[in-house]
Amino acid sequence: MDHGHDTHAGHDTHAGHDTHAGHDPEQFRRKFWLSLALTVPIVLTSHMVMDWFGYSLDFPGIDAVGPVLGTVVFGYGGWPFLVGGVREVRDRAPGMMLLISMAIVVAYLASVATSLGVFDLDFWWELAALVTIMLLGHWQEMKAIGQARGALAALATLLPDDAERIDPDGTVHRVPVPALGVGDLVLVRAGGRVPADGRIVDGTAELDESMITGESRPVARTVGGRVVAGTVATDSALRIRVEAVGEQTALAGIGRLVAQAQAASGRAQVLADRFAALLFFVATATAVVTFGLWWALGDLDEAVVRTVTVLVIACPHALGLAIPLVIALSTALGARAGILVKDRYALERMRTVDAVLFDKTGTLTKGAHTVTGIAATGTLDEDEALRLAGAVEADSEHPLARALVARAGERGLRATARDFRSLPGRGVRATVDGTGYAVGGPALLTELAATVPADLRATTREWSTRGAAVLYLLRLPTTDPPAGATGPAVVVGAFALADEVRPEARRAVAELRDQGIGTIAMLTGDARPVAEAVAAELGFRPGVDEIFAEVLPADKDRAVTDLQARGRRVAMVGDGVNDAPALARADVGLAIGAGTDVAIESAGVVLASSDPRGVTAVIRLSRASYRKMLQNLAWAAGYNVVALPLAAGALAWAGVTLSPAVGAVLMSASTIVVALNAQLLRRVRLTPE
Repeated sequence: MDHGHDTHAGHDTHAGHDTHAGHDPEQFRRKFWLSLALTVPIVLTSHMVMDWFGYSLDFPGIDAVGPVLGTVVFGYGGWPFLVGGVREVRDRAPGMMLLISMAIVVAYLASVATSLGVFDLDFWWELAALVTIMLLGHWQEMKAIGQARGALAALATLLPDDAERIDPDGTVHRVPVPALGVGDLVLVRAGGRVPADGRIVDGTAELDESMITGESRPVARTVGGRVVAGTVATDSALRIRVEAVGEQTALAGIGRLVAQAQAASGRAQVLADRFAALLFFVATATAVVTFGLWWALGDLDEAVVRTVTVLVIACPHALGLAIPLVIALSTALGARAGILVKDRYALERMRTVDAVLFDKTGTLTKGAHTVTGIAATGTLDEDEALRLAGAVEADSEHPLARALVARAGERGLRATARDFRSLPGRGVRATVDGTGYAVGGPALLTELAATVPADLRATTREWSTRGAAVLYLLRLPTTDPPAGATGPAVVVGAFALADEVRPEARRAVAELRDQGIGTIAMLTGDARPVAEAVAAELGFRPGVDEIFAEVLPADKDRAVTDLQARGRRVAMVGDGVNDAPALARADVGLAIGAGTDVAIESAGVVLASSDPRGVTAVIRLSRASYRKMLQNLAWAAGYNVVALPLAAGALAWAGVTLSPAVGAVLMSASTIVVALNAQLLRRVRLTPE
């Protein structure tokens, strides 16, 4: 995946791509459109083009159109390539930029010489067309380059802008988060986001830490418990003593992991640069030999014409577009299929992946709890238990409560509750139909001295074994017991809630196997029973596929590194902040589009939908586009193998020569072939059946 403009070798040699030099995609876009606007009149007023198409133009100053506008195109549009060529010479790494700059310089000098009457070569239109097409190719190429700083910026958005700081006298003031210091006391209201790492000094609440740890269930925290910046207090207010701010927070640590993984990412050498480097040496050697031989034969004019023809015909029109054109088309096709390719290298590497790691929560599962089991006892049936529980939880904002309320609503089971009270960290209670009820987990059972009836015990134990969260419905002796009233609460129902596996996930796993992916793995912050239950449902193969459970962000990063150390080429699929380091470290990072901004920014490919089968579509697109790249490169190289000797006059003894004009036509024809071949990518099926 892409990790910034300075992290891949292909653009180390493409100085024109260096954003520090001011050549960002937007500048390439502007240069292309202006150069195109200037190229049109140059081509239309070219005598060579007019002869080809049998039309005539004549007006005062027509002969100045080519020299004037061509010089502007050369200086303005060609500047990034000239700078890049100089840098490649300085770095002793000849490549595409040097080849392009050599071609446009030769074409420019030959055109100037022709305008001065030295030669009879019409190169102005060819010079302008070459510069314009190269600008188009590089603009499209750079649109596929990701943004390294985006991931770190997205991390920062998890923090609130302001915090409520409690002064020693008890007054509360809203201050910017950067103004907080270690030792400050802050108030986090229900539903609010924790502004800094610290410990709870007052209050009990369940915190949604999924963005940091990957744990799908809210975690109960009470006095003395540690909280981290970016997490959300779901059901109650907390007072927190700040222990770490700024770069010392856990969130900042995740940011450093992302940055380190991006900086350590492997540098891939672009195939086109390799071909360009080879073509540079071949073309230069051919030009020198051609000039020397024709001069030795006593024909200096022919020596100049042959040499110019060699260098012009070596202009890498087709070679320059062989890869960028395929990339532009493949990214457009991918976008229409919900695949956003942010980094062309990520798409190219996807064809070599042999291990795919999925984050569980939000990727293989829906990332939200649903009711997967209902049990009732005594005089209640399942529907009545669900009706009562939904009424009690109606005013709660807890994710598990919302799941119960949603299921009751789906079944049309409605009741009205009053006297709602939240029991932070334990559950809720309310009165329904004149009777007090409470809903909560094991902590609530302990507080109310309630026991699970024997006929429910086996069922709830099985649910827990499968990794489901279990909530109990308790009937209270009375809503407000008078002094001296006794009697324990009675468990009358139980509910299993689990993160539901996506229906498409099992099919995605099967399709990956069909595509030859050797290892499929799952990473999660959830407990192992949860992970193993999901893996079994997905059809993971024991001993072949892998499960990484109870892992922290750094563990996910290390899991990717360990697989890579075993020789695996790893694709990581995730959607949360906790996945960002692994997404950045992996050979290819794929973010589920419904996920967080940081996951999307850390990935080289983004799946707009939440269908994990999109991973198999990316593999198909990668393999198909790579085949087209190789075919186009083979054509571009083969064209030069045939055309260069002819341009040099190797068959002049037989009366077969190539003029610069014919060379230009052949060069244009090779570009058309490359473009038409790239269009065949449209046949690739990307959308799931």
